[in-house]
Amino acid sequence: MKLTVKRQEKKKRKKEKSRSRFRTMLILWLLFAAALTALILVILLSRRANHLPMPNPWTNEVMAYTSAEQSTMQSNVAFSNNLCIGANNIANEGLELNGNEKGGLFSIDDRKVVFAKDMFEKIYPASITKLMTAILAMKSDKLNERVTIQWQDLELESGSQVVGLRIGDTVTMQSLLRGLLIHSGNDCAQAIARIVGGTQEKFVEMMNEELKAIGATGSHFTNPTGLHDENHYTTVYDIYLMLNEAMKYDEFLSIAQIGVYDFQYNDAEGNEVHVTLDSTDKYLTGEAEPPKDVTVLGGKTGTTTAAGNCLAVLAQNAYGQFYISVVVGALSKDVLYEDMNKLLAQMNT
Repeated sequence: MKLTVKRQEKKKRKKEKSRSRFRTMLILWLLFAAALTALILVILLSRRANHLPMPNPWTNEVMAYTSAEQSTMQSNVAFSNNLCIGANNIANEGLELNGNEKGGLFSIDDRKVVFAKDMFEKIYPASITKLMTAILAMKSDKLNERVTIQWQDLELESGSQVVGLRIGDTVTMQSLLRGLLIHSGNDCAQAIARIVGGTQEKFVEMMNEELKAIGATGSHFTNPTGLHDENHYTTVYDIYLMLNEAMKYDEFLSIAQIGVYDFQYNDAEGNEVHVTLDSTDKYLTGEAEPPKDVTVLGGKTGTTTAAGNCLAVLAQNAYGQFYISVVVGALSKDVLYEDMNKLLAQMNT
């Protein structure tokens, strides 16, 4: 009898110990969950207090910057956690651009703006416009078509950069795309606009719709070439957005790296014509050399009197990380590449 009582008491003590351990573990887990929740709240409140970008899914809504520094900006930035977001001006120790140039360096892998100078201010893009022309061409189902050049394609101001097409020439859309991006041919741009849009006016509407779709709300285009027009403008940040969008197409990445191209077409009599086109990007022709351990993978140039000398490039650093770098408004090509190298040099620091 006594043995039975002792056994019962022993079982009771075991149950009490088990319950005690369970209560202790439950309390510890509750304390841990409370501490973790508090830590998350502190981090979120800290990010808000320091005006750091909060992660959000892609939205077509426009987020306007309202800080004192940005209160005079006329452009808004579409918010995406897949994009680099930053202030109008972001300093980088020891880095300054010449004169009135504007620019930005964007780390694609880190989604970070490494440097920015007036990146939301209105500028004229010149032929960097052709990034958007190329995007619409690549999005279309027209790349396998063969095009007969018409007079509308050659309605260009004197001195325009062209590949030399004439009325009645026939050429593939693939070749037009290469003439557009490699040699910045305005005749190629006009022909692409007609084929993709039906009319240049419709194509311009498509350009502005696409600008809004990628968040380039500080831009408005009036033509597919970038020839100067007071109502044809963009920002450094929007150029980043356009190049970032173009990079999504394998076709663009393969063309952007070409330094010299054998442009082929048939003249009105059916004769095959070959024209050697040099890239307008001096990095690709070897006339300019990037900083050590930086590989320039291509991009787009632009030059007009109003825009100055402009360049946007995709580059890779020694660790395989990708960057987009933009410089606009340089007084000369020498100054343009000097400033671009200043930005590219930051990629390995």
